[in-house]
Amino acid sequence: MRRLLVLLMAISYMPVYAGFIEIKGAYQGENIYVKNPFAAVGVGFCVFEVTVNGMTTTDEINSSAFEIDLAVYGFRLGDPVVVRINHKDGCTPRVLNRDVLSPRATFEVEDLRVNGERITWTSRNESGSLPFVVEQFRWNKWVAVGEVIGKGVPGTHTYSLPVRPHGGENRFRIRQTDHTRNHKYSPEVVHRTNRQPVRFSVTSDGSDISFTDNTMYELYDGFGRIVVKGFGDRIHISGLQRGRYYLNFDNQMEVFIKR
Repeated sequence: MRRLLVLLMAISYMPVYAGFIEIKGAYQGENIYVKNPFAAVGVGFCVFEVTVNGMTTTDEINSSAFEIDLAVYGFRLGDPVVVRINHKDGCTPRVLNRDVLSPRATFEVEDLRVNGERITWTSRNESGSLPFVVEQFRWNKWVAVGEVIGKGVPGTHTYSLPVRPHGGENRFRIRQTDHTRNHKYSPEVVHRTNRQPVRFSVTSDGSDISFTDNTMYELYDGFGRIVVKGFGDRIHISGLQRGRYYLNFDNQMEVFIKR
């Protein structure tokens, strides 16, 4: 009977495991804050253990709110972090800044250059894996022409993508957008080519737009709605309704009438 009583007392102090909250991401130099309600079953607070990358923290969690100190682990910006908050049955803790490990656009670009039909750059100070978007200025706007996923970890990294320069002066830049919709841009790089300007014409039967060379293109209707875009030396237009259309190609903007 005495042994049974001791066993029951021991069980009453064991946490009733219900589940966990897991946050994954990259270290951004900030700590995590948790609101910790009382346990619905037994005594004490809801959270009974917190681990960071598999290691149990030494943070004081026996309070209505606590901080998970990530600085003590010596993480560098962009290092991968997995935080697991184990809690008891019948209660749920709340992470107050759940996006604290989300990647941010913090990169710095060095040695941005265009050689022929390829753009290359070196990046440092990345703090999480985000897409690098290559933009080219044409048709009086910046147009996305390529994308590569950033490594997002400390160090210096080199990236390269094919591009399609138009005739004359070309301007390129690199962009990242993070979860806060913050946009970060690299400096622009200018690249000049001796490529002959591209010309267009409509075939005699009105079925196609023909270009004198392969080119990026966009075709808009009279209401400014995009009809088709792509890359090539021909656009099939026999199915279009009659009317005025706006054609962007190479580095030019033209108007034509579909008859």
